[in-house]
Amino acid sequence: MSTAKRTVLSILASALLGPVAWADSYTIDGRHTFPVFEVSHYGFSTQRGRFTKVAGKLELDAAAKRASIDVVIETASVDMGLEVWSQQLRGEHFLRSDQHPQARFVARDFALDPERPAPVAGELTLLGVTRPLQFTVHRIQCAKHPVLPRQLCGADVEASFKRSDFGMSYGLPGIGDEIRLIIGIEALKDS
Repeated sequence: MSTAKRTVLSILASALLGPVAWADSYTIDGRHTFPVFEVSHYGFSTQRGRFTKVAGKLELDAAAKRASIDVVIETASVDMGLEVWSQQLRGEHFLRSDQHPQARFVARDFALDPERPAPVAGELTLLGVTRPLQFTVHRIQCAKHPVLPRQLCGADVEASFKRSDFGMSYGLPGIGDEIRLIIGIEALKDS
């Protein structure tokens, strides 16, 4: 078989087999992964909230220094520390949790830089709108879990976006447009 035919067959096989086969797959530990966000409140203070129900995957090829992250957030799990304020965020002016029960943060097949935080291209889906999102991975670190007999990986991810880009414009400009999103991820290796 000629080199050209082998190359074509290799390309076709790759296309049929789908995306990258990752060396290791990890499932996000919802007990230790809490996306936190910050927003200006009329310029007087920075309000912070978090989401308490999260799922997803971390795919990792340590040898190739590549990874993928997929985080699914239940919007009704928003917690502002005050139930009245949390309910308002779940409602029609902000997250519309009844219509949009999930937000999703995805970054596929990006390079890891163990020496310094690296900017990575990903996407955020919020209120049914998906937009590109530039984020920073501060680190991905893996080791044996200190209690469980499994491998654990952790990552710190950070991004900023304008909520109005996703159709959330209530309260502007008093309630800030810029949202800072910080996700501390812990994920357990799949068996």
